[in-house]
Amino acid sequence: MSKKLCIFANQFMEQNDRPFIIAGPCSVESREQLLAVSEALCRMPRVRMIRGGVWKPRTRPGGFEGLGEPALRWMKEISDSPLRMADGQPVRFCCEVARPEHVTLCQQYGIQTVWLGARTTANPFMVEEVCEALRGSNMQVMVKNPVSPDLRLWLGAIERMQQAGIQHVAAVHRGFSIYHWRNAQQVYRNDPLWEMALELRRQRPDIPVICDPSHIGGNSRLVAPLALAAVQLDCDGLMIEVHPSPADAFTDGAQQLTPAELSTLLSTLPYTSGHGNPASLEPLRKQIDDIDHEILSLLSLRMNLSRQIAHIKKEQNLTVYQAKRWEEVMKDRLQVATELGLSTDFIEELLEKVHGESIRVQMD
Repeated sequence: MSKKLCIFANQFMEQNDRPFIIAGPCSVESREQLLAVSEALCRMPRVRMIRGGVWKPRTRPGGFEGLGEPALRWMKEISDSPLRMADGQPVRFCCEVARPEHVTLCQQYGIQTVWLGARTTANPFMVEEVCEALRGSNMQVMVKNPVSPDLRLWLGAIERMQQAGIQHVAAVHRGFSIYHWRNAQQVYRNDPLWEMALELRRQRPDIPVICDPSHIGGNSRLVAPLALAAVQLDCDGLMIEVHPSPADAFTDGAQQLTPAELSTLLSTLPYTSGHGNPASLEPLRKQIDDIDHEILSLLSLRMNLSRQIAHIKKEQNLTVYQAKRWEEVMKDRLQVATELGLSTDFIEELLEKVHGESIRVQMD
């Protein structure tokens, strides 16, 4: 495990004990429900922290919006009880905060780890208010990505936390709300857009990244493959929603696992030891490097041709965008992509980016 995650997790884990697992119900619904799920999770050695929704503002009014302080009271009661996590330590809970008073109550009831939800992260005013409430504390803070795919907002919330003196900060990748104009039937509740999480990691390698496959998938059947994908992409941890009886859950029942289902998932999830650089990969990586350089050279040549085309179009008073020509290009390239066994969705997206840059070059 990387040093950055050791710091965040207060050294709850052994050196190569990844991913860091956080699990628990979407919403704390009763003392009995919280105790039942806590007892089940404490029997799982890989679970290091238990999550529970305390405040649950809904998109539309009228639904269950959390129990507030009573839920925190039950968390403290369980933490103070003889029940122990599998590593022998007292039960560790975490919950979402969105207002300064939430932070105050969490501190009052001994909650050491909290997270900012996607809607909070998207609002710098709210983030700043929570930061001020956290200032001077030693709490651990997880920052979920904003609803929209805006990396700057995500990084901004993390940076605000650090400027407020919060030393233990992690990012939570829970997917993004995106309308797919080509196909309105989405597979996931929130598009994973893995490249966003990878870019955050590239820019801030000091920040651990925890994936929330429950909110990405929105369906319990998708949690396991998404969790595996997150581990393969070197995420430091997973946050998974678990309920004793998902069918009876007050919120997000469709995406919650039973404790037995979580246990099965964790038994098949590989441990990871971080980064490696096997010598056997080097020849293949060298070939990829050479191909990438060739692709860049060809793109440069293509853009130079676009500039020549722009000059001719200007002389002949032609529009930059030629719809018929673009339709023919796309049809031809997708046919070739199919023959080569390439994903047509990928090639279509790539061609649109190249074409967009070509239009920009011609209009300069």
